[in-house]
Amino acid sequence: MDFEDLVTALAPPPNRAGKSDGGHEHHLYEGAVMVAYAMHLLRTANAQHVRIHPDGEHGKQFDFAGWLQRREFTKVSSLGSTAYGGVYRNAAGQTITVHPKSGLGDVVAEIGDRIISAECKGGIINTRHPGQVSRLYKGLCETVGLLMATPSPGRQVAVVPLTEGTLRLAERLAPRCTLAGIEIALVGSRGEVMDVKPSLGSERGREGNDR
Repeated sequence: MDFEDLVTALAPPPNRAGKSDGGHEHHLYEGAVMVAYAMHLLRTANAQHVRIHPDGEHGKQFDFAGWLQRREFTKVSSLGSTAYGGVYRNAAGQTITVHPKSGLGDVVAEIGDRIISAECKGGIINTRHPGQVSRLYKGLCETVGLLMATPSPGRQVAVVPLTEGTLRLAERLAPRCTLAGIEIALVGSRGEVMDVKPSLGSERGREGNDR
């Protein structure tokens, strides 16, 4: 899976100038993480229908409708009061429902009698700014905490951007998260998904190579 339009490149504000690799900050917004993980479930988990539950801020940051239409998902019905809320379907019959409602899990799929529920966070993936690096770390901790505080409907997955820092933290958290029944997945800039497993060392399987 290779998506070239998940990242939004923006000039940094004055307080973060010179703190990113390259002249622009590469924002992998939470909405982008959601659609990347939804596509991952359609491709690798035999899901036919995935639900995404963004809030209003996610819709301002990320163009859900335009992105899905570029992936040949046609909007077949509307849902809620936003322009992007609705049911999208492709020629293979795969469906993504974008339902702008909080409290339902960021990405949810029912596969047979199993439910997969993911909490997602975004961030700047090429930053060296201490505050933004800290936000990436906190994002992973927050997603894990939210899942721990939510009754498990089945598989629970914490999903955040892939950076060197989030990978190191994910590897430290993975053993304890596994004991709690929580998985960790990291999303790269082009939509690649890495499942972080405990005690695998350097044997990290990326989507497309491990399934």
